[in-house]
Amino acid sequence: MLTHKAIWAAIDGLAERYGLTASGLARKAGLDPTTFNRSKRVSRDGKQRWPSTESISKVIEATGASVEEFMSFLVSNGASRPIARIPLIGLAQAGAAGYFDDAGFPTGEGWEKLPFPEMDDPQAYALEISGDSMLPVYRDGDVVIVSPAASIRRGDRVIAKTVQGEVMCKILARRTLTRVELTSFNPAHPDRSFDVHELAWMARIVWARQ
Repeated sequence: MLTHKAIWAAIDGLAERYGLTASGLARKAGLDPTTFNRSKRVSRDGKQRWPSTESISKVIEATGASVEEFMSFLVSNGASRPIARIPLIGLAQAGAAGYFDDAGFPTGEGWEKLPFPEMDDPQAYALEISGDSMLPVYRDGDVVIVSPAASIRRGDRVIAKTVQGEVMCKILARRTLTRVELTSFNPAHPDRSFDVHELAWMARIVWARQ
């Protein structure tokens, strides 16, 4: 189970291992030095805030740590139940029939299995990125973890599937009762806008392995 407390503790642990403060770790990763401050971990109304997958990826890259090393901090801070094996397919495959049901949950055969700490969402799955349309955020071969149960807000990274079977990885720019507007990661690729009835489902990316 990935908890708010365990993820922040893992960031602190990674900073300590490399002889840095939380502010120093953020600065080394090219982030605002206050990104990991304790005051940023809880909103003014007391709600817990999560670090973004992008910021976590940046600190892993900046320190030269491996994803497995970061995950070891999660395990040591009680974030892991027994390792689960979640479904994995390539993003290019995801548009084919038989991989998802009408609600966007993984189904059918053809999924590989990816070892990953057990999550609160039993329907979570993984997609392997292909191509350059998501540069510079995601590269060919990166793996994103998607949670159909996670709430989606403006600015979240999402996987969306149209009723025509097209699957895309975008950023939710705006959503109304009638329209959904998605922004591309790569400025060389166009943003997209859909009538809500044109989308079969949309789910939030909650983790990335890069």
